[in-house]
Amino acid sequence: MTASPWTSFAALLGGALLLAGLCGPAQAQRAVPESAVGIKQSFAPVVKRAAPAVVNVYVRHRVEQMVSPFADDPFFGRLFGERFGIPQERIQNSLGSGVLAGTDGVVVTNNHVIQGSGEAEITVALTDGREFPAKVILKDEQTDLAVLRLDAKGVEFPSIQFSDSDNLEVGDLVLAIGDPFGVGQTVTSGIVSALARTQVGISDYQFFIQTDAAINPGNSGGALVDMDGRLVGINTAIFSRSGGSHGIGFAIPSNMVRLVVQAALKGGKMQRPWLGASLQPVTPDIADSLGLATPSGALVASVHAKGPAAVGGLQAGDVVVSVDDKPVNDPQAFQYRFVTKGIGGTIELGVLRKGQKVKATVALLAPIEDPPGDARDLEGRHPLTGCKVANLSPAVAQEVGVEDDGRDGVVVLEVQDKTPAARLGVKRGDIVLALNNEKVKSVAQLVGLLDKADGGWRLSLERGGKVFNLAIQG
Repeated sequence: MTASPWTSFAALLGGALLLAGLCGPAQAQRAVPESAVGIKQSFAPVVKRAAPAVVNVYVRHRVEQMVSPFADDPFFGRLFGERFGIPQERIQNSLGSGVLAGTDGVVVTNNHVIQGSGEAEITVALTDGREFPAKVILKDEQTDLAVLRLDAKGVEFPSIQFSDSDNLEVGDLVLAIGDPFGVGQTVTSGIVSALARTQVGISDYQFFIQTDAAINPGNSGGALVDMDGRLVGINTAIFSRSGGSHGIGFAIPSNMVRLVVQAALKGGKMQRPWLGASLQPVTPDIADSLGLATPSGALVASVHAKGPAAVGGLQAGDVVVSVDDKPVNDPQAFQYRFVTKGIGGTIELGVLRKGQKVKATVALLAPIEDPPGDARDLEGRHPLTGCKVANLSPAVAQEVGVEDDGRDGVVVLEVQDKTPAARLGVKRGDIVLALNNEKVKSVAQLVGLLDKADGGWRLSLERGGKVFNLAIQG
């Protein structure tokens, strides 16, 4: 990219040449305003380009709740609680933002905006006042993204162009557009405060853009745009002790958003490439033991014998430091770089092995279902009634977001509300390790053990690497 003297802030904001489309985004230069005249320039051209594609998302959940006739009585209410409750329908309302990603009415937003119990009615409102019902065509909890389609045949909608979020730099100007607190569409400005934030704890694929543009409740699902009016991220969360903006907001990069939207348009199922290896952070102690100058990269803890990593020559003890020459500092950064490549083709990993720099070429393949899932709904008089379980395989592990370490086992796919399993606290992604002191290796074996159990159950579950042992009376 060649340097050129920019004498006006108007150029940074997308001046006459950029607005006319005569200068492509790849040639856009970064500049600091050099005069008071430059500082007085406006973001209005950027807003006019991007704002029509940012929408409000209204969600109404119909939920059934047990209401006690003694609820207003301070004594009997505590005594009887909901044991003598009467089922009543209640409406839960939530509000968020979204972005029109296609002229045919495809909207991307955060999964947590539309998530909730009960049947949902979703309405999307445009900036011009038009409202349309919407249906969910993809929900992806692991990225906290959801894709909707508006019920409006023949209508052409405004839409936003995607930018390559890998081209962002710390210090770049950005605008956040959304509907904070339901007051109406609002635009705030700021800069990119940091990139590749991986320790935020918001979703499974953590690689966030941090910005100081004011983001508040209701902004979730809204747009973070660059000075060309293109989408660089979906605003997702804030760090706040009060619930308001403190200048630390996080957005999902547009490269991940694009991948989810494409998956929705190709059939509504998010499929990620399979590595076939488990990774862990490189701690200072590990770095010292491996002779590394800094504690960075992703340490290969184990390799699946049938996985692409093994075929590509990756070994336990290797430290992955780059994906196609993009640096990775930890496993979360690796997962983002790896997943956003999509299915098909290969990638080149930069690896440190016993102090030497080597390369590993890994195929981008879909995960296999080996062994077959054998998914079943568990019924009967036992603590796991209400669970849907399946045999662990690379495909199932990816579906529920658990680590693929190549072991046999049984994982929980779903838990129905108001069932023994739900009351026990069993959750999606829990791995059933043992029942009555017998190790569980398959769904068929688990069903047999549940049928034989009589008088009580001793259950071992794994969640997030932690093991929970439960004793339940018959």
